[in-house]
Amino acid sequence: MKFILAVLLLGCAGLAKAQNTYTAIIQDSTTKTALRGVVARLQNTQNGTTSDAQGRLTIKNVPSGQQTIIFSYVGYTSKAIIVKFPLTSDKEIPIITLSQADNVTEEVVISSSRTNSRIEDLPSKVEVLGGEEMEEENQVKPGNVVSILGDLSVIHVQQTSAVTGNTTIRLQGLDGRYTQLLRDGLPLFDGFSGNFGVLSIPPLDLKQIEIIKGSSSTLYGGGAIAGLINFISKTPKKERELSFTLNRSTLKESNVNSYYAQRFNKIGVTLLVQQTVQDAFDVNKDSFSDVAKLNSTVLHPRLFYYINDHSRLDAGYALSYEDRQGGDMRVIDKHPDALHQYIEQNRSMRNTIDLHYQNNPDSIHHFTLKGSASNYSLTTNDDGFRFKGSQLIDHIELSELFNAHRHDVVLGLNYTGEYFRKGQSDPTPLNDYTYHTVGAFIQDGWHVTNHVLLESGLRTDHHNQFGWFVLPRLALLYRPAPDISLRLSGGLGYKVPNILIPETLAGGYSNLQPVTNLLKSERSKGLNFDVNYHLKLGDDVTLDIDQALYYTGISNPLTPVLNTDNTVSLNNVYNKINAIGTDTYLRFRVDEVELYFGFNHTISKQANDVISNYLAFSPQNKLSTTIAYEIEGKWRFGVESSYETNQYIYNNEHVPNTFFAAGMIERKFGQHISLVLNCENISDFRQSNYEPLYTGSVTHPIFKPVWGPIDGRVFNLALRIKV
Repeated sequence: MKFILAVLLLGCAGLAKAQNTYTAIIQDSTTKTALRGVVARLQNTQNGTTSDAQGRLTIKNVPSGQQTIIFSYVGYTSKAIIVKFPLTSDKEIPIITLSQADNVTEEVVISSSRTNSRIEDLPSKVEVLGGEEMEEENQVKPGNVVSILGDLSVIHVQQTSAVTGNTTIRLQGLDGRYTQLLRDGLPLFDGFSGNFGVLSIPPLDLKQIEIIKGSSSTLYGGGAIAGLINFISKTPKKERELSFTLNRSTLKESNVNSYYAQRFNKIGVTLLVQQTVQDAFDVNKDSFSDVAKLNSTVLHPRLFYYINDHSRLDAGYALSYEDRQGGDMRVIDKHPDALHQYIEQNRSMRNTIDLHYQNNPDSIHHFTLKGSASNYSLTTNDDGFRFKGSQLIDHIELSELFNAHRHDVVLGLNYTGEYFRKGQSDPTPLNDYTYHTVGAFIQDGWHVTNHVLLESGLRTDHHNQFGWFVLPRLALLYRPAPDISLRLSGGLGYKVPNILIPETLAGGYSNLQPVTNLLKSERSKGLNFDVNYHLKLGDDVTLDIDQALYYTGISNPLTPVLNTDNTVSLNNVYNKINAIGTDTYLRFRVDEVELYFGFNHTISKQANDVISNYLAFSPQNKLSTTIAYEIEGKWRFGVESSYETNQYIYNNEHVPNTFFAAGMIERKFGQHISLVLNCENISDFRQSNYEPLYTGSVTHPIFKPVWGPIDGRVFNLALRIKV
């Protein structure tokens, strides 16, 4: 027994002695700056860690003997070194340098986080549609980003008008007004300007689209209750980029897009020019347009000045013009008579200027100053009622990011002004209004260990009409292993009353009552949780799985009410809105084959002790699939589909399930020319197959709510030329 005990004690001592630690500092080979998020792992094991803000990492429990340590970082060439353990006690901490590589996948950095972190290092759930998706969408739907957003299972894109084709985005089962839309981090689309043509953003000059799910109030204000979508523009590179896209569809839509970008030492430029022409189209032959007549022009030049290696200044201008006409086909064709008189026309102009300055003098401080002014004007003719309005939104913000040891601290101040003016001769009861919001925010990302990140934030806003709002937020990221991450986040939000929302505009502007001081702002609380697993099964085989759960509760919800005099006003109601759901995401890649599967289940209700109503136009189940295959340099094929069930419209009226499928074939001719044939809605699913789209007379029709596709099967052929 004594002999056995001695052997066990010696074995335990040997085992303890065999466990070592390895510490290193990781830097960029050229700039010598520290690299955060570098993964270091013992070869053929799951024992690994990631580097902190100073590039420092420590691997624990390393067995004695000769070990191979592999360092990997997106955008850099991987490096393997051989180290013999145990180490000598007097050895200095080694510095490992990694070199950037052009032939590896571009690093996905999320600008919406303000910490310039990689997507893997964020404590909030973020989904990114990157450069490849933007390039593909440019050939499938070059006119706007509606289609690509609708491909995601957690997003529902709803058409709000049967005749003009305007759309809104519903995220996590909530109305569109609860999702904040940004362009390069600037709030350009809110209130009056957020109702028409918001999604008419061409994908050609977008670097990526960032979708942050759940409350994001700390950094971007209370409007981001369901989440936010940030459209990030491309920046110029030293290699010139010049491309043209020509597109034509069977619904008589024509697109001409051109994009140019290049950097000349300290000066860089980008330029997007787009023209879209769409003829009105009556798909179901009821004499009313199912696709509006459209004339759209987009111009977006930007100028960049690289002051030095650490500072950059850029300024941009964006022009967006739209003329939409829908209604009676004979009126659109300029052949009205005593019976055929109905017309809807929306003519809008959006002019925006923006300015960004950023200074990163070292790896510790990052200063940003940005501002914008966006003027939006709209003239409408709704069955003879004419309305004209304009809105100016100006925004300025300064923020500072400090990287201090294990803390990423963001401090910021911002101001937003919103000025709405209606036409002087318009008979609508609407009033002019002026809103001012001043906000201050702080966020601290504390890297408790290399596996745990705790992020806390606090924002305080003051609105000139609706008072003070205090918005705390807390988020946690736990990575038990390099390929597994768990995220939990929660926060508060708010939304001030605004009569100009899609839910009230369904009946036009003629009877809208102005907002009064008696109304209360909507208040929200949200909670999001997800588990993500990235598995590499081989050199060209990967599997990504993400399972998310979320909840949003909104008190004092504002609901449109039809008054006895047929006017429409907003009222706070007792019925609280609750949305709870789950979102499953799976992406599987094998060589040149990619498979995506998404399933979203959301129950959104507005309820009190007596009655419970499902939120309209929020499908409870959405299944999305995509499969793509590429023969490098020659062919690319793709098929996608979505199936939506348990959708309700007003008063708990259930509507049929919807199915949508699309397919595309691309033929590449070298590196400069490609041709794409695409088909949307292959099964030709249409709402008009289940019910007429309007009631009443031809002279004064009453259109049904749009809960499914109405434009039917569509083919388009696109030619892309890169010079």
